[in-house]
This record gives sequence, C-alpha cells and structure tokens, in this order.
Amino acid sequence: MSDTKKALKYFYKYLKPYWKGVLIVVLLSLVSSGAAVIAPTYLGRAVTDLTTYLGDLKKGTASLSTFYSALGSMLFFYCLSMVAIFIAWMVMSKFNADSTNDMRENLFSKFQRMLVRYFDTHQDGKLLSLFTSDLDNIFNAMNNAIFEVISQGIRFIGTIIIMFVVNRQLALTTIATTPFILIISVVIMKKARVYLDKQQDEISDLNGYITEQINGEKVIITNGLREDSVKDFKKYNNRVRSAMFKGQFYSGILFPLLNGFNLLNLAIVIAMGAWMIMSHQVTAAVGLGLIVTFVEYSQTYFEPLTQLTSIYSMIQLALTGAKRLANVESQKDEDEVPNGKKIDGLKKSLKLENVSFGYVKDKEVLHDVSISVDKGKSVALVGPTGSGKTTVMNLINRFYDVNSGKITFDGTDIRDIQLESLRNNVGIVLQDSILFTGTIADNIRYGKPEAPMEEVVKAAKQANIHDFIMSLPDRYETQVSESDSVFSTGQKQLISIARTLLTDPAFLILDEATSNVDTVTEENIQKAMDHVIAGRTSFVIAHRLKTILNSDKIVVLKQGRVIEQGNHEELLAQKGFYYKLYTDQTAFD
Repeated sequence: MSDTKKALKYFYKYLKPYWKGVLIVVLLSLVSSGAAVIAPTYLGRAVTDLTTYLGDLKKGTASLSTFYSALGSMLFFYCLSMVAIFIAWMVMSKFNADSTNDMRENLFSKFQRMLVRYFDTHQDGKLLSLFTSDLDNIFNAMNNAIFEVISQGIRFIGTIIIMFVVNRQLALTTIATTPFILIISVVIMKKARVYLDKQQDEISDLNGYITEQINGEKVIITNGLREDSVKDFKKYNNRVRSAMFKGQFYSGILFPLLNGFNLLNLAIVIAMGAWMIMSHQVTAAVGLGLIVTFVEYSQTYFEPLTQLTSIYSMIQLALTGAKRLANVESQKDEDEVPNGKKIDGLKKSLKLENVSFGYVKDKEVLHDVSISVDKGKSVALVGPTGSGKTTVMNLINRFYDVNSGKITFDGTDIRDIQLESLRNNVGIVLQDSILFTGTIADNIRYGKPEAPMEEVVKAAKQANIHDFIMSLPDRYETQVSESDSVFSTGQKQLISIARTLLTDPAFLILDEATSNVDTVTEENIQKAMDHVIAGRTSFVIAHRLKTILNSDKIVVLKQGRVIEQGNHEELLAQKGFYYKLYTDQTAFD
C-alpha cells in the first residue's frame, strides 16, 4: 500500500464514525459553493441592466426594476453562501475535535499494547513527536484544510459548469491556461512532498535528541559538555531548517505562481470579451455584462487552485503524520493469549530450559541457558556486565520471547499462559525506580489501586520507608513525581519495594536493586529486600555479591552461558570465576 493510500485510509477510519457531520459539511459546502457560483451571474445581469437603463434614459423609457432585482438576487446568494459556510464551520470544528481526540486516545492505548521491543528501539522524543508534531499537523489540517478542499472542490466544478452554460467561448478562454498550471503544479508538488516528509523525519530526530539531552543534563554539566551539546543541537536544527526551507519553498511557490496565472487570465478574458464586442458577436451592454461576469468567474475559477496550493504544505504534513501514526497502529501487539491458562501462584518451580535468545537476529545474548528455582527458594544471578542477567528478567516477563528452548511456570510454557495472569504473578523491582505523579500512597498502591491504607502503611513499614514518610508535612498524601527532589535514589527504591510488597507476587525479580545507592542506604534496602524475599520464590540479579550471600542458589553467567551454580560456600570452594569475582570485590571493602 502506498503512503498516500495508507494516510487516507487512516483518515477514513477516524472520520467514518462522524459521517453524519461530514455529510452535513459536504451539503452545506455544496449550498455555499453553489450560491457563490450563481451570484456572479446576477452581478453580470445587474451591469447589463444598468447599462441598458443608461441607454434608455435618452428614450425616456428607463427603469431600474430589473437592475434592483438582479442586485437583490446577487446579495441573497452571497449571504446564503456566507451563512452556509458559518454553519458548516461549526459542525466541522466539532467532529474534527472529536476525531483527533479519538486518534490521541487510540495512539496512547496502542502504546500500552505494543511489544517492549518497539520502545527499546525508538527514542522517547520520537515517540513524543507523534503526540505533538504529527497530531498537531493533523488537527490543523482537519480544522483548516478539509473544509477548503471540500468547498473549493465543489466551487471549482460548479464554476466550470456554469461558465459553459453562460458562454462557451469565454469559458474556454478562462480555462485555457489550466494544462500548463497542472503540469507545473504536479512537478512542484512532487518536490514539496519529498522535503515535507523529510522535514517531519528531521523534526522527529531533533525531538529525540532534545529529550535525550534534557534527561542527561546533569551528565552533560558535570563533564563540561554544554558547548558540545549545543554544537550537536545546531547540526540537528540545521537539518530541520534545511528540510523545512525546501519544503515550504516548493509548496509556497505555487501560490504566487497561480496568482500570476490568475492576473494573466484576467487580461485574456477581458481581451476576449472586448473582441466579441468589437466583432459584433454581442451587443455592448451584453458584452460588458459578460466581461464583468467572467472577470468574477476567472477569480472564482482560480481561487480554489490558489487556496489549495496555499494549504498544500499543511495537507502534506497531515498526510505524513497520518502515515506515521498508521505505521504505529500497524505494529504488532503483545500476544495476549486469550485462550491461555490462568495461574494462581507458583506451586512447584519456575524453570529456564535450554533457552537461547538474541535481541538482534543472528546475534544471541543467551546460549542454551538452563536455570531452575523451586517454590520458596531464592536464586541469585551474577556475572559481569553484558552476561545476560537482565535479559533473563525480560524473558520471564515475556517482554521478549525466547528464540529456542522454553520457560515454564509449574511445567506450563509461559507462552501458553495469559499475559495478564503471568505478570500478576511476577513482581519486579527495577534497578532504576520510577515514581509517578500523585501522592506517596498512590505510588505505593500503583499495582493495587484498591488497597486500603492499612496495607499501604504495612508495606511501607516492611520496606523501611514508613518513618521517612511520616516525617514529611503531608505524610502519605505528599505530592510527588518522577522529577521530584523530595526523595533520594535509595528512598525511591524503597517506595518501589513497598509497591512490590503490596502486590504480593508469587515470583519476584530484583534487578540490581542496590546498585545505585551508598552503603548505608544499601543496608536499609537489603533489610527491605529480606522482607520481600522471605518465603517467596525469587530471582535476585546482583552486582554487589555481598547482598546475595544467603541465596539458596547462585547462578554465574558469563557471555550468555551458565558457567557455575551452587551456594556461596560451594562456589568459593570451587575457586572458579565466582571466587575471583567475590575476592576482587571484598578486597576493596
């Protein structure tokens, strides 16, 4: 499917529910355009009647009744056109607002169903530009361009028809330059479309860079890279400027070009009308009326072309945005497994059986990995950076699916379990904790919104964060956000642990929960983790080995392979890779 067809199909999808409003706008546009096309005929009659009146004055038989009648009819049709446009605009504004609201809601809902892989491979700024730049372009086009396309299209066709009804010779004269206009317009619009598409891509890249730099501002400042950051920004910005200039130049040049053709056409029409009078094809009074009529029709004929070219860039940007949004909507959703098994807690064990996996085709991260953890036991995953520890977490949650092998939950392949059921039974405490806008209580009960306050407080106490919360002026009602400076990194982590405790998952994953904190905070987090792990089946992904000494089993990963397994004492006795890791770390304690 071509990009234009894909974009038009996207518009059709969201305008279809509002077909009644669209139909009303089309009918009112038909009335408005028809009235605007008919009105000039009465203008011509008024001029003819006035000329005849002036001639009849000498005979003493002059009357202005037909002149006033023609003038009144002209005013009526112009007023009718104006009223129809006003009503159509109100109706269109309503369904445009509703349809773009549907687009925004569906896009956000789509994000909640998409594969994690999509978010891992797209910058936040580029995703944000879908909601801002692309949807804004669509709204602007729908609010301004759609009505113009409908009304001007009807006016254009109506003008051609009525011109041939009034006078065929002058009608042919009026449209004589059209083939040249079409050829030039097609060539220019093709150029404009290329650069307008590029403009949106460059804006998306710029938004991605800006978001990245804002998120890393502290790193930029501490490393003295502000000037480098601005320098790189200018590169992105210059690419946007270049694409924007070319896109606007090619789309904008049509407007003055058509205005020039319009003026040329006026001269041709007047010359043809004068020639018809001079050659006695029509009387002077009729000829003057025809000239006035076709001067007006020449304007009316070129106005749709001029207006459409003036908003071409708006239309093309909207089509580009619709294409990009349609591409997002066509992305694969997570496999919900609607007929899959529902699970209620872990009864026996969770196992990785000969699992191999790679984020990129033909580049495996895990190679034939087999790990098992029995109910109520804790297994620690250790190894150097890049060994595949976090990948194991991603696979257990089905953020990604294994390339070969399988992961089983009490013997059932997790691909055969309903996704919601699986994730309700698997809890995660991430390395980088996330707080959401709202109160502290809202953040703790995020995974269990219906939890009573007693459970929230109990979870906070178990996570060793209750005393700090009570020291705040608004306590559990303190308003926070991800960017709020009230909490240190460690305190955010403790709130994240409290959130996990409240959901009470059957299987727990702790992803290097103490890697970003100081030793004092680490002790508090470790105590909280002990509460979480106690009697619960868990994977602990650890960088600091002293935090997992009491684990029932330690699995050592290196370059995506399991190279050692056993408890702390057994692995030390082997004096293998784990022994080296442990002795290297404790040498600095």
